[in-house]
Amino acid sequence: MKAKKRKTRRPTARRFNPPACKNFTGYKPCFPGTVCLEQCAANEPLGTRILLVNLDAMGNVLATTSILPAIKRKYPVSTITWITEKNTLPLLQGNPYVDAALAWDPENWLILRQREFDLVLNVDKSQRSAALTMETRAGRKMGFGINGNGHIVPLNPEAWENYRLGLDDHEKFRVNKKTVPELQCEELGLPYGRDEYVFRLSAEEEEFCRRYAEEHGITEATLVVGFNTGCSELYPNKKMTIDQHATLIERIAEIPDVTILLLGGPEDTLRNAEIARRTGSAALNTPTTEGVRRGTCYENLCDVVISGDSFGMHIAIALKKYVIAWFGVSCWTEIDLFERGRKLIPEGLACSPCWKKVCPYGLECIGMIDLDRIVREVSSLADKHRAAHGAP
Repeated sequence: MKAKKRKTRRPTARRFNPPACKNFTGYKPCFPGTVCLEQCAANEPLGTRILLVNLDAMGNVLATTSILPAIKRKYPVSTITWITEKNTLPLLQGNPYVDAALAWDPENWLILRQREFDLVLNVDKSQRSAALTMETRAGRKMGFGINGNGHIVPLNPEAWENYRLGLDDHEKFRVNKKTVPELQCEELGLPYGRDEYVFRLSAEEEEFCRRYAEEHGITEATLVVGFNTGCSELYPNKKMTIDQHATLIERIAEIPDVTILLLGGPEDTLRNAEIARRTGSAALNTPTTEGVRRGTCYENLCDVVISGDSFGMHIAIALKKYVIAWFGVSCWTEIDLFERGRKLIPEGLACSPCWKKVCPYGLECIGMIDLDRIVREVSSLADKHRAAHGAP
């Protein structure tokens, strides 16, 4: 008589609720040698699940980092996911408040459609950001959304003031005295505390700065002045002329114990090369095509950054440098220098600010930049720097 074959029971899928832990992935343990289904090596509760939508220009995204401490004050136990443009992701690298930074691309759109959040915060007044906000599954949405006609609309009463500023030039250009982060905190119901930008250089980047300074003879006794020469091609009227830059550099180079660096991105390569050609050895022309993080390192070498209202200005603010910034096209009241700088404003110019991409009046605001004042400001800073380092 033949023995009966023993049936092998097939394993069945366990029904379980995945742990609401920041470190749980669902495909591998957060720490080697642990079994997440049986034990937890480092439980970090998700808390309030927050999606921050910010797809604006790089400088605006950097400024928005200053609302992160306010988010944590209101939601101390929380998980913050930030979606932004791919080229802006490096600015969020190493940010202690951001649990995940996602690029604006089809893969992440698909993933976000399956996720659930407790709160979506959209600071952008744009159709794509508003559409993503409306499509995301969340218990509450604040900031700006989009209606059936494709119009941007405020999603909560607190967002009304900032919304109205965008539709009333007089209020925005003449009446408003609040900075962008202050308006953002108000529209999102956050406790504003005038927090600084949140940006971190890595240990490797700090070491790169040290080596570069050593190789180029930059010492602590030298006041390093950086010229951020360009700006986004979206608003070309934010930058000085090449002649203005050359004149300023030649005059500042005559100040004792000052080193001048030319700063910029790929779009500034030819412009900086021409400025360097005109000014000879007066300025050190730093590379412009090594990426956002390396560009930030070169700016980190500076004590003072001279710039228009551009991404370079925002980087200088984030790095806590002294900033001399000129304005014309944009709203100077919306920028906070945190008592580390000077704003040069075209006094008495009725058309400024305007936010026009093309000037109908021949760039009057650029022509009104007070070059003498910039030279005096740098000279005064150089005197203070020498005194602080024991130089005569």
